[in-house]
Amino acid sequence: MELVRPGTQINFVGQSRRFSVVSAAVCAAVLLLMLVRGFNLGIDFAGGTLVQVGIPEAVGTVDEGRVRSAASDAGFPDAVVMRFGAEEERAFLISLPISEEERRNLTVAVVNGLSEALGQKVEVQRIESIGPRVGGELRQAGIGALLLSWALILIYIWFRFDLRYAPGAVVALIHDVLITAGVFVLLGFEFNLQVLAALLVVIGYSLNDTIVIYDRIRENFELRGTTHIEEVVNQSINQTLSRTLLTSLTTLAVVVSLLTLGGPVIRDFAFALLIGVAIGTYSTIYVASAMLIWLERRFTPA
Repeated sequence: MELVRPGTQINFVGQSRRFSVVSAAVCAAVLLLMLVRGFNLGIDFAGGTLVQVGIPEAVGTVDEGRVRSAASDAGFPDAVVMRFGAEEERAFLISLPISEEERRNLTVAVVNGLSEALGQKVEVQRIESIGPRVGGELRQAGIGALLLSWALILIYIWFRFDLRYAPGAVVALIHDVLITAGVFVLLGFEFNLQVLAALLVVIGYSLNDTIVIYDRIRENFELRGTTHIEEVVNQSINQTLSRTLLTSLTTLAVVVSLLTLGGPVIRDFAFALLIGVAIGTYSTIYVASAMLIWLERRFTPA
């Protein structure tokens, strides 16, 4: 199956400088946003208590806003509320920035406060706590996992292709992670272990796309040499374009299904994948290839 007719010649390389500038500007803006606004860390990383409650039908129509308002009236304005499961299940997850030591007394206060605000007894279905020390260790482990993956990928591309191929692949992956995380910061969405797992999946997905294009570039370099680098790279991208689009579209179809039908349990994971897969396809074509051209031009003898 071919989405793009053989022989198609879209001038991707001709636009790469413009898109590289845009990507650099977006990444700089994301870093500034992260410094100014910071992440909305979930209890996985920040520590705290998660309380799952069931709202009786006698309360009437209830949504996240009403539960959040009730939690605020009960003295917990910082509570993060999210619906859990289908609407008819009337279950909500309430994240509280309280430690495990405070959990027992404050959880009772939350449940009593909600019951009083809603006028009906609220059912406690689940309670989970993570201490700040554990949250800090998870943050460090998450950052370490990202850095280790980039380092190993750099080494792999170096041995699989050539040292000049490796920086472009890693820069493209850093670009994907930054922009995906930046969307969560911009929208104020919770950053938790699910999102971290999605970022690692995005790294693997984007790397796979990059390797396919790099492999075709290397084959064409062997046939045509490196005298006309831009032409060879552009030809290689066009030759693999159909495969790139098919892979991306089929992956996005699954991710959209997870996002719309998977429920709140995997919503953060699916949303991060949706952003990451789209950005990963773009970065493979424009960021990784542009970096390879620049390195070849700079270090290949005339």
